[in-house]
Amino acid sequence: MTPIKDVKVLVVDDNALILDLLMKGLAPHCEAFAAADGADALLRIVDDPPDLILCDYRMSGLDGRQLYEKLRARQQTKQIPFIFLASRADVEEKLRPMVDGVEEFVVKPFFLKDFIRRTKKVIDRLALEKLQSRAVRPGVIQGRLEEMSILDLMQSLEMGQKSCRLTIRNAGDTCQLFFSAGQCADAKLGSFEGEAAVFQVVRWPAGEFEIDFNSAPERTTISRTTTGLLMEALRLMDEGQRDGDTENVEATEG
Repeated sequence: MTPIKDVKVLVVDDNALILDLLMKGLAPHCEAFAAADGADALLRIVDDPPDLILCDYRMSGLDGRQLYEKLRARQQTKQIPFIFLASRADVEEKLRPMVDGVEEFVVKPFFLKDFIRRTKKVIDRLALEKLQSRAVRPGVIQGRLEEMSILDLMQSLEMGQKSCRLTIRNAGDTCQLFFSAGQCADAKLGSFEGEAAVFQVVRWPAGEFEIDFNSAPERTTISRTTTGLLMEALRLMDEGQRDGDTENVEATEG
């Protein structure tokens, strides 16, 4: 999928190895910038505020909490969301009370894959908000699946607890999904309805989407949560892939 370069993320860590690792992991998903410590980060943020800050808590000089408090005290930077990296003890004893604007507390040590997955959910939500701010009509945003996949769109709508109609078009086919407070309540794609429609549309690699925040579901055909729906869709896709691989092996052996 094309990187969502609209979202600017500042990564702050005084450990050069970890900083490089995080930068490489985030590169495909956003426009990432690096700061070697809190003081460097503060200068960069004042000059060019990012959309999201990923910050280590324990740093020499200006630590993560001090950076957070300085930015919260400035009108221009008080709304920038944070993701903190810290030990479990630091999270529980020092960081947990800071809920305003903190999206995630990532406990160290962590697996990079899990960190990127959690961070990407926030990035996708911020990308959706940016699209919404540039809406062609009040309450309506448009884009391409090459920019945000169906999985990313649905996760973002769930995280933002949005109520809307998501219309997806690809090669003459149109699927409509209706959300209420972030939960996918109804879907229709040709003769497919409910979960069956979702399981079909998540396979589309390309197409166009439109989100209309002026619309809401009129019926409920889906009982799973959006997360549960996507997990089942991914399971079915993985199962189908394995079955296809098995058939290819049998055909080759035959």
